[in-house]
Amino acid sequence: MSALLSPFREFFQKGDRILLSLCLAASGFGVILIYSATRWQHDYKEVIVQLVAIFLGVIAYMVMTSVDFQLFTEKNWKGLLIFSVVMLLLLLTPLGLSIYGNRNWLQLSKLIPKFPMNLQPNEIDKLPFILLLSLLICRIRDRGMDISAIPSVMQIGGFTVFMLGLIAAICGDMGTCVVYMIIFVVMAWSAGVKVRWFVLVGGGLVAAVLILWFFILPDTDLWDSNYIIMRFRVVLDHSLDPQDKGFQQSRSILAIGSGQLFGQGLLHGIQTQADYSSALPARDTDFIFAVCGEELGMVGCLALLSLLFLIVLRCVWVSRRASSPFFAYVCMGMAGMLLAQILLNVGMCLYVLPVMGLTLPFISYGGSSVITLFAAMGIVSSVKARMLPSWLRNQSST
Repeated sequence: MSALLSPFREFFQKGDRILLSLCLAASGFGVILIYSATRWQHDYKEVIVQLVAIFLGVIAYMVMTSVDFQLFTEKNWKGLLIFSVVMLLLLLTPLGLSIYGNRNWLQLSKLIPKFPMNLQPNEIDKLPFILLLSLLICRIRDRGMDISAIPSVMQIGGFTVFMLGLIAAICGDMGTCVVYMIIFVVMAWSAGVKVRWFVLVGGGLVAAVLILWFFILPDTDLWDSNYIIMRFRVVLDHSLDPQDKGFQQSRSILAIGSGQLFGQGLLHGIQTQADYSSALPARDTDFIFAVCGEELGMVGCLALLSLLFLIVLRCVWVSRRASSPFFAYVCMGMAGMLLAQILLNVGMCLYVLPVMGLTLPFISYGGSSVITLFAAMGIVSSVKARMLPSWLRNQSST
């Protein structure tokens, strides 16, 4: 019994209670918005599932706090890599479920009848990806190699491309691939990779996209038929296809704009509470930010974003006080993960970025997403629990 309770004792003694409080506040905000977004269905399943996921997430947060992830990753890096690959390969089995063209979910109800949640492997894999990339960076530096040298960049870049290739081939989820890329950029930059690499690779990608966009794609049948290309085209021209490819974002920007400064009132949003087909789509998941904009206005949106950015800043704060480079890179990876999803989701809702199927962290409905996010923040709490005391930290920096 004592062994079972020890992780919880360690959390209350050393864990990051401020970070947990911020995560709970954001999740509570999300539950309120999910309730409002699903109230028209007269079915509270989403709210109940979300509350259960938050409860399980808090337990995961406390358990993660008790684990020394540097030691764990060093001893089990092969197992973490195999786990990441196997989780994605399971999507190719009969358990795999495709929604909106992305094969992202494992139907646990096929194993456990009436189980209310699906599992999203590419969400879970973000955690081992960050841990393994942090370990790889540390091992390169421990060998005395320049992190900006070609062999070093090829190693960390090769591992990232390997994971991106698996996700793209199996899931077909470009939005998640972009999140992984941003995580890599944040971690590589914090590790000291020179800016010239980001300019070189980023400039090459931009040039390739421009050549495709203006000189190659317009002369092919894909220009008007491929749904991915159309998602980008409707962002550049909102009048192009407002009733089909641009429908979701057209309704989103209309909902946000109609909320003005203080919103139409919680539970009173015209599109949020409507039960007709032309109302705001995916209002409890991808476009929940639009629900906030319509019902709580710009003030509510700023409050929500402030709460989320405080979580990001807390991760950065812990990173700067970490007891080892490994822990610092892990925290920066977690901050990059959150920042990427926040910016991409909000940009999608504001119709300045294409639809990517990305949820808003801690806010959108999604059991596996919420549990994974709490577990991720639990890893940050683990780093905080192992911080050097201030006097020793100051001494080591001189």
